[in-house]
Amino acid sequence: FSCEWAAAHFRFRPPHSDLAYALEAGKGGTRAILMAVQAHIISYLLFTRETECTHLERLCRVGRWEQGQALATALAETLWAAGGGGRAVVCLVTAPITMMPHEGYRATSFMERIQLFEFSEKAAAQGFISDHINCFKGEGSHGVILFLYSLLFSRTLER
Repeated sequence: FSCEWAAAHFRFRPPHSDLAYALEAGKGGTRAILMAVQAHIISYLLFTRETECTHLERLCRVGRWEQGQALATALAETLWAAGGGGRAVVCLVTAPITMMPHEGYRATSFMERIQLFEFSEKAAAQGFISDHINCFKGEGSHGVILFLYSLLFSRTLER
């Protein structure tokens, strides 16, 4: 992955602003993934979330916690759909592991630390993602790469 991909994570505009619902997207390859997730975020904020606000106010009056919940819901919905409605796989980075790479293999220190968590219920996947939302939106988290891997493993390599 390029430096752009390695630095990409899910970052919202400032909370309680006119664009509080919007993800920040740079140029390049990560934009397509961010925009697909953005569509699910808007759908959640407009039609799923319980609030007394009008439709436009629903998007603008979003706080930091609500941003995290919207992102967790969007990621879980997308992974669940990729898994055919029967499973979702979430990839997270664990603590550093010291191991010697095999001959002809270059260790990246990121790939070796990815751990897979498989869920057979959408609500469980969403709860897990919500509990670990900073793994996707924190600076230096490789959040977009982790989500891309989660999509691939949810869909399965065979499909």
